[in-house]
Amino acid sequence: MHFARLPDIRAVQDPHGPAVADGSTHLANADLLAAVHAAAEHLSELGVGSGDVVALKLTNRLEFVVLLFAAWRLGAAVTPINPAATETETAHQVSDSGAGLVVVEDDAVSAPGAPTLSVDQVRRTSTREPVEAQHDPAALALLIYTSGTSGVPKGVMLDHANLDAMTHMGEQAYEVTHADRCLLILPLFHVNGIVVSILMTLRAGASVVVAERFNPATFFDVLERERPTFFSAVPTIYNMLAALPDAVRPDTSSVRFALCGAAPASADLLARFERRFGFPLVEAYGLSEGTCGTTTNPIDGVRKAGSVGVPFPGQEVRILDPYGNALGHGEIGEIAVRGSNVMRGYLGRPEDTANTIVDGWLRTGDVGRLDDDGYLTLVGRSKEMIIRGGENIYPKEIEDVLSGDPAVLEAAVVGVLDEKWGEVVVAFVEARSGATVDADALKARCRERLSGYKRPTAIHILESLPKNAVGKLDKKALVDELA
Repeated sequence: MHFARLPDIRAVQDPHGPAVADGSTHLANADLLAAVHAAAEHLSELGVGSGDVVALKLTNRLEFVVLLFAAWRLGAAVTPINPAATETETAHQVSDSGAGLVVVEDDAVSAPGAPTLSVDQVRRTSTREPVEAQHDPAALALLIYTSGTSGVPKGVMLDHANLDAMTHMGEQAYEVTHADRCLLILPLFHVNGIVVSILMTLRAGASVVVAERFNPATFFDVLERERPTFFSAVPTIYNMLAALPDAVRPDTSSVRFALCGAAPASADLLARFERRFGFPLVEAYGLSEGTCGTTTNPIDGVRKAGSVGVPFPGQEVRILDPYGNALGHGEIGEIAVRGSNVMRGYLGRPEDTANTIVDGWLRTGDVGRLDDDGYLTLVGRSKEMIIRGGENIYPKEIEDVLSGDPAVLEAAVVGVLDEKWGEVVVAFVEARSGATVDADALKARCRERLSGYKRPTAIHILESLPKNAVGKLDKKALVDELA
């Protein structure tokens, strides 16, 4: 499927059915198509056409979805920019992507390197016959910029065939139908928000509610009002919800499941959350280079706590040694992925692309193992691995031990240079609201559960752990702070 055609298909099949809503506006399928026509007409008059790139520097709002389909209708690609990005970060993405237009929140926002259009000025009503939708599945659809934790952000090229494959895989795995309703809470500048919450849902004939900025104190009010059947979030969000006062007992009867991704979640968090709120957290794993999803626990069937499940239909996963040879079940190595969801490559970076996609396999840089049933367990990032006196240490194992303490909300473990050992383990923890972390108790917990060389040499208790733009722990900031 070329997603430029999706609004047309929905409008023909069910013109009055719900499509997309936010706090102030509700669009039925016919309304969505009309809005896309008008926006595409406006973009076309501004010079946007086939092969161009439109940047969207917007908060989560209904207009983002409209502009996404409008750009695709013209044969253009979209690159979403974090609305909190600095002028320097914005300029890099605009320049690197070759964006010819940046749609921004208001006239006061600038985007060096390209003309801007305020989202409030985007045309709402067509003045002429609609532009015919483009149909080339090989056309570039999204340029998603990596978070840049390992260097300068790179543009991940995803075409319409990638989106078609990934959304079909997700629709099958999660049994999404027209009866579903997704609550979008993840940022739309990230691939998960666009592909899972928006595109997979709309492809299945279901509807989407775009929520305002996440707030744990009001989240369940929104959920009770909108009655979604599923949503997707990161462990940080689920930790905050699980830490709400015991008196918070919302009506969650509409929810079939919630997806948990972007970072590993502890088995303790998954169990506590499901016991309290009555619906399963389905842990999954993926990355932008794989159009979001690679493995997932089933919604019906065996969910193995601590694992990130089995490959989506149509994908293959291997564990490789440092020489690229496949390892057996239970052995730890680099995770490699193959399928029609794998990106086209990195924009303008053929060498990085060749190093990442080898013989058709996407080398993820993540470390894990497969069990006898094909379930994947993440061990960590190869670049985060700590080597102490020749022993390999994966931070996630230690983070899981620390997070098991009832007073700990989250934990982050990093390696610090040491003259004797090469590197040693240092931990950072954030306390749950209203709780006090006992560092001595954490050390005792580590002595009980970890070999000596894995135990932190220091445990720092912080008011909050730093996060990057997509809610992942920013370990580089912790290392810099120590330095």
